[in-house]
Amino acid sequence: MQLTFTGHGPNSRTLSVPVAVVLAPMAGVTNPPFRRLCREYGGGLFTSEMVGARSLLETWARLDKDKSISEGKERVLLRASFDPDEPVRSLQLYGTDPSSMHDAVARLVADGHVDHIDLNMGCPAIKVTRHGGGAALPWKLDHAIAIIDAAVRGADGVPVTVKSRLGIDDDHLYAYDLAVGAAQVGAAGFTLHARTAEQAYSGHAYWQAIGELVRDVPTIPILGNGDIFSGYDAREMAAQTGCAGVVVGRGCLGRPWLFRDIEAALNHQSIPAPPTLGDVCTMIIRHTELLVEYLGMRSGCLEIRKHTGWYLQGFPVGGQLRKRLHHVEHIDEVRAALADLPADLPMPPEAAHMKRGHTHGPKPVRLPQGWMDSRQMDGELAPEADIVLSGG
Repeated sequence: MQLTFTGHGPNSRTLSVPVAVVLAPMAGVTNPPFRRLCREYGGGLFTSEMVGARSLLETWARLDKDKSISEGKERVLLRASFDPDEPVRSLQLYGTDPSSMHDAVARLVADGHVDHIDLNMGCPAIKVTRHGGGAALPWKLDHAIAIIDAAVRGADGVPVTVKSRLGIDDDHLYAYDLAVGAAQVGAAGFTLHARTAEQAYSGHAYWQAIGELVRDVPTIPILGNGDIFSGYDAREMAAQTGCAGVVVGRGCLGRPWLFRDIEAALNHQSIPAPPTLGDVCTMIIRHTELLVEYLGMRSGCLEIRKHTGWYLQGFPVGGQLRKRLHHVEHIDEVRAALADLPADLPMPPEAAHMKRGHTHGPKPVRLPQGWMDSRQMDGELAPEADIVLSGG
């Protein structure tokens, strides 16, 4: 099952991915070390952390003005970085202003920095929706389509895709309108996280809506996102909905081998047995090594702390070990903490579907005053709408 995106315009470029699975951008998670680890286990399209278009422009302007500033210390550029051997440079951008989006995409493409741009319009965080950003933005359909159009024009043929949710809540849905509008201005694909903003990350994704979008918007590839925790889940979503590919977020936290399982499932092959505790410990150490190489010892060990809980979820390793791993400051401490665990201990069957990452919701969506009165944008959004948080 292959995934293909075709860019728009006279310089159109086609991106083909041998396995139709996409790593969903997750703040503080999908950096180059994590993407490399996932690539070592299976194929797919591995997207960067979400990056703000306005933040990129402001950072570039500062660097252009002051050549003494080290690019390596700029947080937004670190989020937008790729391994030298990364086969496809897929970057997720977020922004609420068409002009800023166009200029950021145009520079990324002109610099040869990206092979694929994904636009995020699905973050349910109150900090952004209360200002009209994130998952609130597509309700103003004209403005959302203007942002997509600006990105497509700036991309000069590089494929631009869009990721969004079903809508604000069950009574205010926008996925169909947004997908149709995106296709009309040249978007190369559309990912539906089959939850509303009100649901946030709670309950179950409504896969039926993905199938309905596949049926009703046949002009571009429709991808499905939500509740993919195993290779079987991916195969079932593809079978039920007819989607062009599956997008994996929380399901791969502490589970980089999930891409191996999904590749086997989508190719109708036998799904490998889950890793043992010894295999998982090897992954934790490998992940720590990559983080230390990328960020340095102190920052790399700070980063691995949150991952260890996800890796060991479901294994009976005890609270003391988990606490010890949450305080590591050197890679040798990670190795020592894991050294005496029973390597042949199998992963409990229930561990695969244990919730990881965000689980909050449902909750009312905070919106600007009068936001729901019209589908048309009236005025400008506050700068706070551009805050980059977790995705969606």
